[in-house]
Amino acid sequence: MEMLRDANWVLSVGTFLPLAGVVLLLGVPKANEQMIKMVALLTSIATLAVGIFTLTKFDFDKAGSMQFVAEHEWIPLIKSSYLIGLDGISLPLYILSMVITLLVVIYSLNHVPDPGNPKAFFILMLVLQTGMAGTFIAQDLILFFVFFELVLLPMYFMIGVWGGENRQYASLKFFLYTMFGSALMLVAFLALFFKTGAESFSIPFLIENGGAIARNVQIWIFAGMFIGFAVKVPMFPFHTWLPDAHTQAPTQGSVILAAILLKLGTYGFVRIAIPILPEAAKAWAPYIGGLAVVGIIYGSLGCLAQTDMKRLIAFSSVAHMGFVMLGISTLTSFGMTAAMFGMVAHGLITGMLFFIAGSIKERYHTLEIKRLGGLLKQLPHLGWILGLCSMASLGLPGLAGFWGEFPAILSAYSPAPGLNETLFRVYMVIAAIGTVFAAAYLLWLYQRVAFGEPKPEFAGAAHGHGDHSHGDDHALEDVNKYEWISWTPLLIAIIVFGLMPNLLFKIIDPAVQGVLTGFKG
Repeated sequence: MEMLRDANWVLSVGTFLPLAGVVLLLGVPKANEQMIKMVALLTSIATLAVGIFTLTKFDFDKAGSMQFVAEHEWIPLIKSSYLIGLDGISLPLYILSMVITLLVVIYSLNHVPDPGNPKAFFILMLVLQTGMAGTFIAQDLILFFVFFELVLLPMYFMIGVWGGENRQYASLKFFLYTMFGSALMLVAFLALFFKTGAESFSIPFLIENGGAIARNVQIWIFAGMFIGFAVKVPMFPFHTWLPDAHTQAPTQGSVILAAILLKLGTYGFVRIAIPILPEAAKAWAPYIGGLAVVGIIYGSLGCLAQTDMKRLIAFSSVAHMGFVMLGISTLTSFGMTAAMFGMVAHGLITGMLFFIAGSIKERYHTLEIKRLGGLLKQLPHLGWILGLCSMASLGLPGLAGFWGEFPAILSAYSPAPGLNETLFRVYMVIAAIGTVFAAAYLLWLYQRVAFGEPKPEFAGAAHGHGDHSHGDDHALEDVNKYEWISWTPLLIAIIVFGLMPNLLFKIIDPAVQGVLTGFKG
């Protein structure tokens, strides 16, 4: 396996650079808010710059093989090494995590949530970025586990300190659920280690040797991983932490949670569970597909029942991740490529929807759908952006959401050899019905929030004219410059990937082919 010797430092720098920003922030006095924001902004810009440099060095003709591989001794006692690498599966998510972090930092420049402690807030955000990027490049199970868990703490504090009124409950639930899943996942990792001769935790090594484990043992090991990753996705019935966490989290927390953290679980399935344990993956696939379509329908029905805008978007994530898991469960390169595309598209679109919800809450101090209305009249820009993102989320062709959902549904028509074709075709029909529900809840949300006249309590607030405006507290401003700067890249990406999905497909597909080598015949 030829390595790009000249650039194997680039991943470590891209991943740990945010921690340099954390060290700088620790030295800045808490009162110096401008300085704190500048350090956080420059750190995330520098991190993305390293990411873009990585893109320029990445050999797209060899997207199926690991690049920038670096290996160093780390904990020889347990035979775990610092082994990192990047291929076509992890590259889009790795870059996405950097982009989202930068945009969230820009958005936060004038939206530090209460209680205002920008220093702690930005430090947590940068630690979160290191955990997310590290998870996508780790090629060793222990290293993966460390990064996977590193993400937990900043998110716990983000929800617990800056969240809504039920924040303590939501953050504890998020933490306990994920810890429970991770504990079983770690047991599965250890079982895997001992069953392959206790030689190495390296993922490439385990992929070579995992197939030799007896089938019934594989099935049990897969079970542990399944729960660990399914909680993170979250799949039905492990999803109940998600609506609480999203509803209580500050806007920035919700955006990062939706855009990146939900991908750690699906990524774990594609990178670790399925290639290492092919026999077990076949045995589990029908159940994963079944839970996926239950999630699609359940999430959609959950959306129709919500009265709070943020909670509705959170439930929509359960449904969208159902499409991703359905694609993965077919064990075909077509289905998995669709799933990987769906992860990126969901990150862009749902991240954007949470941004919008946060800005609506900031202006109207409520997200109760029945109190909102007339957004297009009062704040036309915000109303149109919400419209675009709603269309993208329901899978309108020409926008990014379509290429995650439609191929994933299609892939269920012919799953991998050895899987029950009839069963997966039933799943396909159920998933297709789910898209109708998606249109229903998103259009209904949009209709109630954006159409019609503003409600009487906010009617005088537009542009600060009329007898109702006493000073600025009633004047609602439309999208401001910080929002424009942080949203525009996402909106452009949603349209560009919608019109030119091959930009992503051609990177993802060769890498997915590599993951599925154990399933050919």
